[in-house]
Amino acid sequence: MLSQELGRTLIIANPAAHSGRGEGAALFATRFFSSFRSVTSSCEVRLTEAPGDGLQMAASAREYDSVIALGGDGVIHEVVNGLMSIPNESRPRLGVIPMGSGNDFARTIAMTRNDPERSISELLQGEERAIDLGKVNDVYFAQTLSFGVDAAIALDTIERRANDTRQKGSALFVTSGLKMVSRGLSGWPYRAWIDGEEIEGINLVFAIQNGPTYGGGFRICPAAVPNDGLLDLCYNTTRPHIPHALALFGLIRVGRHTRSRRLILRQVRHVEIEFPGEEKPPCQVDGECLEANRYVIDVVSHVLNVLVPSSCTW
Repeated sequence: MLSQELGRTLIIANPAAHSGRGEGAALFATRFFSSFRSVTSSCEVRLTEAPGDGLQMAASAREYDSVIALGGDGVIHEVVNGLMSIPNESRPRLGVIPMGSGNDFARTIAMTRNDPERSISELLQGEERAIDLGKVNDVYFAQTLSFGVDAAIALDTIERRANDTRQKGSALFVTSGLKMVSRGLSGWPYRAWIDGEEIEGINLVFAIQNGPTYGGGFRICPAAVPNDGLLDLCYNTTRPHIPHALALFGLIRVGRHTRSRRLILRQVRHVEIEFPGEEKPPCQVDGECLEANRYVIDVVSHVLNVLVPSSCTW
């Protein structure tokens, strides 16, 4: 148990997270750790101002015992990649105060979302566990990597949040999904090697998960857990017509698509995928855009220590 203290602690906070509520959460965290000095030997709060700040801050945090990412999946993604640039023997453990729209990594580690008081309590009374990460080319991901229509949906939600949409979480993903699916499903030709097995197809859905959800709770790989030494893959085998695609989209939301003959779900350690066409498919990694024609994906087992609530079931 970590009920005693977090040691030397750095909080990396995105003040713009959750429509600006991240700033208030950062202030609350500052007041809390200033008032209860027994839970840390020191505590510093740094606010991000631009993309990439979280990565740089985490990369320079080797003198800390704990680094806490305050914000959504975007700042967590940056902090994870920054921490992974630190040698294992000096790498701080990761904590999360979830303040985002999707909060999918927080769902995976069973943290209370958008309630900084409760999530801080869970950090202080929680446990330290080693988790796997995915790695695509030179980028780590804590939760999700996908190509095709689902990636286009994820990237559309990012654009809409930037334009200050009032929708959040899965509702935002649903409306973006309806828009993208209704535009048609031509797909992108690809060739892939999945643990040495070669396949070819037309990419609509190709999601590689470290945790079960993306898009604010869509259970694309419902059996995925982040500490089993494997990644979970879901990909389409046929191109459904729009009505079938919309029905499948609804099933994915609650994880009831796993018996569909149009999809394959499996666990993997190593995937290579290339897209020979001139048009690159949309690709997102933890909600961030990634562009390439060829991707090499691996699981990196038990590589990052994370603070999770004691109620976490994996």
